[in-house]
Amino acid sequence: MPRGRIDLRRAFVSDLPLKLTAVLVAMIFWAVSLLNQAPAEVTQPFAGRIAVERPDVPTGYVLEGSLGDVGVRLRGPEGAVGGIVASDLHATLDIGSADLHRSDPQDVTVNVTVANPNVHVVDVSPSAVSVRIEPITTRPVAVQVRFANNPPVGNQPGDAALNPSEVRVSGATSQVARIAAVYATVLFGDAATDLVQSVQPSAVDAAGVPIDGLTTDPAVVQVTVPVLPTATTRTVPVVWSIRGAVAAGYQITRITVDPPAVTIRGEPDAISPIDHIDTGAADVSGLTGDKSFNVALLLPAGTSLFRQTGSTVTVSVAPYVGTRPFPLVAVTAVNLGSNLLADTDPQTVAVVLAGPVATLQGLAPGQVVAIVDASGRGASSAPADVSVRVPAGVTVQTVQPTRVTLTIRTRS
Repeated sequence: MPRGRIDLRRAFVSDLPLKLTAVLVAMIFWAVSLLNQAPAEVTQPFAGRIAVERPDVPTGYVLEGSLGDVGVRLRGPEGAVGGIVASDLHATLDIGSADLHRSDPQDVTVNVTVANPNVHVVDVSPSAVSVRIEPITTRPVAVQVRFANNPPVGNQPGDAALNPSEVRVSGATSQVARIAAVYATVLFGDAATDLVQSVQPSAVDAAGVPIDGLTTDPAVVQVTVPVLPTATTRTVPVVWSIRGAVAAGYQITRITVDPPAVTIRGEPDAISPIDHIDTGAADVSGLTGDKSFNVALLLPAGTSLFRQTGSTVTVSVAPYVGTRPFPLVAVTAVNLGSNLLADTDPQTVAVVLAGPVATLQGLAPGQVVAIVDASGRGASSAPADVSVRVPAGVTVQTVQPTRVTLTIRTRS
C-alpha cells in the first residue's frame, strides 16, 4: 500500500479567508468581554489627614473652637481610589444640624466629599467635632497706650494722644465678656523723635493674655507720643492756698491737695530755682462743713506741666468744741402720783455741758432740765438719781450731785 502524505501547506491555505475571519471574530468577542467586565472595587483608608474647613455660619453668629482634621476610608475602583490626593477631599461641618440656641459646646457632624464620582466615603473618623456657636456681641472699650520699650537714654515719654480713644470690639459673647483692657502697643525708635504710629488695638483678659477671634472698629488707631528730654523736667510738690475765714465757732481741721506733686518742664534756667507750685486760692469764707475746690496751678513764667492736670483742694471744717457750766439747775420730780407733793434736797444741781462752742453759747438756762423719777413712789423720803435733759448737739459732762433726797408727802 502506498504511504499517505499530509500536505500541510495545502491544509493551511485552504479556505484561508474563512479561517482569518473566524479568528478576527473571536478576538473581537474577547476584547468586548474584557471591556464589559466590571473592575474590582477596594475599600482602604486614605493615607493622610483631611483638615476640617471652617464653614459659613448664619449672620450674627460666630463659630468658636478648633476644628482639627479627620481620617477617611474610601471605596471604589482600585485605580480610582489609588489616584485620590488630598486636594480631592473636602471636610466640612454640617452647620444645618447645629442648635443655634445653645452656647455650650455641641458635637456637629463632619461631612467629607470626593472630587471623583466613582469614589465614595465609607467612614469618617472622628465623625463629629465639638464646637460652640455663639451670638456676636459688640462692646465699646477705651484704648490704653502701652509702651513696648523705653525712649532713647536721656529722654522720657510725654502724654500720649489717641485718635480715636475708644473702639467697638465685636466677637463671640463669651470672648467679649473676658475683655479687661484694650491696648495700643507702640515701640520707640533709636532716635529721640516724637512717635506717631498707626496701631491695631489688641484686647486682653485679666491675666494680660490676648483674646483671639475679636475685631475692632476702627481696625487701627493713631497714637502720638512726644519724646522729651529728661534734663528739662522737674517734679515738685503742690502747695495749697486759701483765703477768707470759716464761720464763727468753726475751725479748719485739715487741708489736702490732689495731686500732691506735679512734673514741670522748661529751660534749665527757668525750672532750677522752683521748689514748689502754688494753687489758686480756695475761698473758705463762712464754711461750716467740708468742701472741695477745683483750682488752677500757678506756673512760673517759662514753665509748663509735663502732663496736663487740674488741682483739687479739699478743706475739712469742724465746730470748736468747748464746755459751759450751769451751776443752779432746779431739780423737778416727774411722774408724781395725784394728790402728792415732792421736794428734793438739795433743790438744785450743778451741770457742765460739752459741745460746739456756738451751740453752747446759744443755750438758754431753761433748755437744761434736771429731773428725778417718782414713778410708783408713795409718801416717803428716799434717795433718787438725777437725770439731765439737754438739746441735741451737746452732751452732759458732769452733774453734781448725781443723787438727791426725794421727799414725797400727801397734799393737805
